[in-house]
Amino acid sequence: MILNSIGLNTEKAQDLANDLNDLLANFQIYYQNLRGIHWNIKGKRFFDLHAKFEELYTDANVKVDEIAERILTLGETPLHTFEDYTNHGKVPVGKNISQDEKAVQLIVDSLTELLKIERDILDKSGDANDEGTNSMMSDFITEQEKTVWMMKAWLS
Repeated sequence: MILNSIGLNTEKAQDLANDLNDLLANFQIYYQNLRGIHWNIKGKRFFDLHAKFEELYTDANVKVDEIAERILTLGETPLHTFEDYTNHGKVPVGKNISQDEKAVQLIVDSLTELLKIERDILDKSGDANDEGTNSMMSDFITEQEKTVWMMKAWLS
């Protein structure tokens, strides 16, 4: 077994970096969705939702950077083109969404897809003894589960 410079099995680290690139691509789509609904939201809930969407896209932007840096730490190259993002995309793309319930539902649907990817990475990172990736996924999952719960409560 060959270990990389941070003591992980090289093959497992490469597989994790590939999965993290999938997550990165989908986070970029989620981020762009959030920007779009932030810009285009209309209606009586505009002020509350406009601010909430900005909070969410600011957080997503930070997470995009963390994911890319983890990929680099594992010795691989992060995806960085729109073509790559769309080719790896599982998160729904929201276009011209200005209605509040549709915008919030897009967030729930997007996070549901991200959570699936993150749980898969969490399983694999545990198997690879990759505590850095494992911890990141655990933190992301905990936070996003709460956001899904809050958004679903808002929708009810």
